[in-house]
Amino acid sequence: MSDAILRRLRPSQVRELITVLIIIGILVFFSTQIEGYLSDRTFNRVSTEFPIIAVVAVGQLLVVLTRNLDLSVGSQVALVAWSTGYIATQSPDINPILLAAMAMGMGVIMGAINGFIVSYGRVPAIITTLATLAIYRSVLITVANAQTIETRGLPDWIVTFPSASVLELGGLDVRLIFVMALLVVVLVQLLLAYLPYGRRLYAIGSNPDAADVVGLPKQRDVFLAYLGCGALAGLGGLMQMAKFGTITVDSARGLEMAVIAAVVVGGANIFGGSGSAIGVMLGAILIALLDLSLARWIGISDFARDFLLGVLILLAVAGDVVVNKRLQKVWLRARRRDEARDGPPPLPAGDGHG
Repeated sequence: MSDAILRRLRPSQVRELITVLIIIGILVFFSTQIEGYLSDRTFNRVSTEFPIIAVVAVGQLLVVLTRNLDLSVGSQVALVAWSTGYIATQSPDINPILLAAMAMGMGVIMGAINGFIVSYGRVPAIITTLATLAIYRSVLITVANAQTIETRGLPDWIVTFPSASVLELGGLDVRLIFVMALLVVVLVQLLLAYLPYGRRLYAIGSNPDAADVVGLPKQRDVFLAYLGCGALAGLGGLMQMAKFGTITVDSARGLEMAVIAAVVVGGANIFGGSGSAIGVMLGAILIALLDLSLARWIGISDFARDFLLGVLILLAVAGDVVVNKRLQKVWLRARRRDEARDGPPPLPAGDGHG
């Protein structure tokens, strides 16, 4: 990639471009290994698999931008999935919008607990959310009491949700779950790009000390980031319940790994201050595509999948450091060339005259 191009791109944009190229590379490689790989079936399966990861990962992005983390999202998703499934089995006529509001409300409560401890209690995020990961899962185990939510007890609209299509183009199905995820990504991207709150998240993550000096409401904004993360984890829990139908106390275990991988692979800086919702969606697509492709190719196991996600996280973090260093060198060289061509900037009036 030439210096001229690098000068015009932010690190997150470079990483997003790299993610797109990797997705294309995966498609090309597996099309030579799996018969009928480039087909409607592959698109339909990927567009059904990645939305849950994408929705929860976009919520995680809000927290990561502030130099924090939420390791409890998998437990939040599981608790909401089981709870909403139980409510739906007990009240089959419940309004879908009401059930979605309840799911997001439960997520907001759990996010508020995390956010209050991290932002106002000043307990490190990794310690706080590692503890609540275990607490929320324990609450689920206690409440569920070994009871499994089964598909046969759910209303018809939930059972048909995963295959519900908004648009059909030949054999391609643009499914409702995909549209929901896309809508969430677009809304969060607009929030980050155009609203003052979104810009403050970048500022807090880029330089927390400077954010304190200029008087940004850092504690409140971090708290609100955890609320947003919890709300989207709650929505992800509802989608998890609707997609799988059968929900046990082990549901969504390890989801936090896939979510963090989607965030960092999609171009967000794990140390805060950089990232986009579009990039996170690309990261989720890459993970879902790779997972499904390897399953069809060599029948990848859960252990191998976790290993792969760990490798992706390490490579993404290392790649982020390399990209940042490369861009800094390019920008520094460009600045020196500009100064050599144009000369040093003029002194302000009065300087150098005693």
